[in-house]
Amino acid sequence: MYVGPRRNMQRIGVIISDEPRINDEIRVPQVRLIGPKGEQVGVIATTVALNLAKEANLDLVEVAPNAKPPVAKLIDYGKFKYNEKIKAREARRNQSTAEIKEIRFRLKIDDHDFDVKKGHVTRFLNGGDKVKVTIMLRGREISRPIGGVELLQRLADDVEEFGTVESKPKQEAATSS
Repeated sequence: MYVGPRRNMQRIGVIISDEPRINDEIRVPQVRLIGPKGEQVGVIATTVALNLAKEANLDLVEVAPNAKPPVAKLIDYGKFKYNEKIKAREARRNQSTAEIKEIRFRLKIDDHDFDVKKGHVTRFLNGGDKVKVTIMLRGREISRPIGGVELLQRLADDVEEFGTVESKPKQEAATSS
């Protein structure tokens, strides 16, 4: 394999921005112009559109750069950026993230304790979280895990109006801490 001589290389810096181009940054000869109230003005020269923007004390903002010809709108760019930031904040606020909460039961649980833990499961499900229910077995209880499955089924029947069972019960090995 032959490798040629190493040539001096230059880095060419390109700034890629997701911001729309405004005013003098728009370098196409013609744009499809939309007025400040949303009305179609038509396809006009970019210089004429810039003059209209200056007269109206607004900015010429390219809203659809990939269209033929690109679509530009007369708007107040500062107000536009502010509204975009508010929309992004609202979108983040309304985004829901479901956590997985874990509730642990013992096989020999009293009815009142079961009801209290069932209330916790109900509260978590109403809050939009998922719940992992674990039955802890000790000693001779391990040889007969069917009691744990029955307890899980009883809990699933009691809270079925608040959620659904995503996976069937499975036996996991205990980890020593």
